[in-house]
Amino acid sequence: MKELGYVLINPYTIRKSRTGGVINRLLSWGRVSLVAARMFSPSEDLVKEYAQVLISSHRKDGRDKKIIDEIEKYLYQNYLPREGNGFRPRVMLLLFEGENAIEEIKRVVGHITRISIGETIRGTYGDYIEENGKIRYFEPAVLIGTSREEVEKELKVWAKYSRQDGGLLKDVISYPPGVKPERTLVLIKPDSFQELSSKAGNIIDRFSQTGLFIVGARVIHMGIEQAEEFYGPIKQRLTEKMKGALLKEIRDALREKFDFEIPEGIEEKIAEQLKVHKANKEFNKIIKFMTGRDPEKASPEERKKPGLERCLALVYEGEGAIGKIRKVLGETNPEEAAPGTVRKDFGHDVIKNGAHASDSPQSAEREMRIIKIEEDDIGRWVKKYYPD
Repeated sequence: MKELGYVLINPYTIRKSRTGGVINRLLSWGRVSLVAARMFSPSEDLVKEYAQVLISSHRKDGRDKKIIDEIEKYLYQNYLPREGNGFRPRVMLLLFEGENAIEEIKRVVGHITRISIGETIRGTYGDYIEENGKIRYFEPAVLIGTSREEVEKELKVWAKYSRQDGGLLKDVISYPPGVKPERTLVLIKPDSFQELSSKAGNIIDRFSQTGLFIVGARVIHMGIEQAEEFYGPIKQRLTEKMKGALLKEIRDALREKFDFEIPEGIEEKIAEQLKVHKANKEFNKIIKFMTGRDPEKASPEERKKPGLERCLALVYEGEGAIGKIRKVLGETNPEEAAPGTVRKDFGHDVIKNGAHASDSPQSAEREMRIIKIEEDDIGRWVKKYYPD
């Protein structure tokens, strides 16, 4: 039986750019599937209600009162804004589905106090320091549900506030006077999710080098019609690019076939005739890779359905966000990308090249609209598992 589990990436973990590392462990070590992601800037009502449900569940299980009190204090101190620090806390909620998902997540995350073992998430990113029976420092890195009953109650709280407190976050970062922040969209492509892999987390780690802030997150299954609209602007560019590639192929083929000089302009005319067909073929390869469905064979009904492949969409915000992300991303062709860029290190070819990023503010706005970055998947998944 499949079950639903969750991970809350804490504000401190996000602020210290450890999000990629956490996702790395969950996707490469856990036998679970990432099904939803959403950014939150929690309200006092959400924090209060979540704390009450979390604490009451723990107390009912007879757990260490000292730890329970520390968790409650941690939530109020870290999930709500602190005066004067210029930041509203950001929390990323990840939903995972799979057999025994809750136990799998617990195994990868590690114990909340025994966190000295480095291979777990808390062993790497958490801290728990106790001296003379008193807790001196407590940072659990992430919060999770530890039983089916707990997960149901806790996720129902997050689902209740998902539209109010979650989505594409606005006005959560305080910028110096005169700074005009940009937003850009990044898509971690399907090949990062087709098997147990650290690729998605490592790519996010690279983007964290920009110093930008994640303000939006969503797991998407791009359908054929959606993908065709999303990648539509590259189709014309692809057509002209194909003409150049065709010219060389045609010239070489004609020289090999005929033992006389080919009249000038013949190759050009053939390339002009074939470029649209060649571009359509390459474009359909992109659509098939992104959706998992063949656009040439799909029925009208299948074209409208969500795709079979998965992407993780992230929105980054900050000064010069588009240029900074594009620089770290690298050239479309991994062979031409600079060393240390995402596409050089994680790309395979011009289609399987790790990630996509918007190339202008207008493109970012358009692409976010197409993939519906603000749509609430948390409520849908919680309702699917807990319909009452």
